[in-house]
Amino acid sequence: MPELPEVETVRVGLAQWVIGRRIAAVEVRHPRAVRRHAPGSAHFADVLAGRTITGVRRRGKYLWLPLDSGDAVIGHLGMSGQLLLQPAGAADELHLRVRFRFADDGPELRFVDQRTFGGLSVSEGGAELPAEIAHIARDPMDPEFSDEAFVAALRRKRTEIKRALLDQTLISGVGNIYADEALWRAKLHGARPADALTRPAALRLLGHVRDVLAEAIKQGGTSFDELYVNVNGESGYFDRSLNAYGREAEPCPRCGAPIRREAFMNRSSYSCPRCQPRPRGTLRG
Repeated sequence: MPELPEVETVRVGLAQWVIGRRIAAVEVRHPRAVRRHAPGSAHFADVLAGRTITGVRRRGKYLWLPLDSGDAVIGHLGMSGQLLLQPAGAADELHLRVRFRFADDGPELRFVDQRTFGGLSVSEGGAELPAEIAHIARDPMDPEFSDEAFVAALRRKRTEIKRALLDQTLISGVGNIYADEALWRAKLHGARPADALTRPAALRLLGHVRDVLAEAIKQGGTSFDELYVNVNGESGYFDRSLNAYGREAEPCPRCGAPIRREAFMNRSSYSCPRCQPRPRGTLRG
């Protein structure tokens, strides 16, 4: 699933192409793509026709496009969603779900989603911050993110560190890939109790989270298959810089020990058994 760097890459690309453009018409080609818009497909298209996009913003893994009406289009990419800019005459993608045509007859905005886990909706009055995503915490790249508040909240959590990093009400945008990479840099096993972290250790971990996300953004995110691409259809290449995630049995870049894979919440965690020893008294996955 796309995480913060992938979604931020899409946000930047969209901002270059859609801000200030008036929507002429919206075509919903698959109702599941707008299933979170309770009034339905026809209402989704009608309420957007004639509206001008005034910005492109992000909270964690969610995007929203503020409109001149005060409403907003919310987007979540899910597992395979793509927001693409295509010439008006370009052939339709196989999994095209929603098409935005603009009054200037310029490039169309297309929502393409093979697995249809992602989706779009309209948030009434949500231009500043949609109510639907207001519960999601700020991410560490947000200028208003509070390091001290995060560290204090993290150290109150009676859970494992990695589970805490994936808690979108505590810190948003961090998913499985970047949690593993930050924990590797911090030399911490994800099963370490969050409430046992010292304040300096928690601050160091947050610094590694922020560094990993910033580096991934510079490289356009991480693409393991053709499903994640930017608005121009290009893949990110941060996968070439991964130190732990997806590198089972490969040597740790720091000490040479074979990277291990462990079961974690129906997914996998990757870590170095030497640099990131499992805390005593925890069960192995």
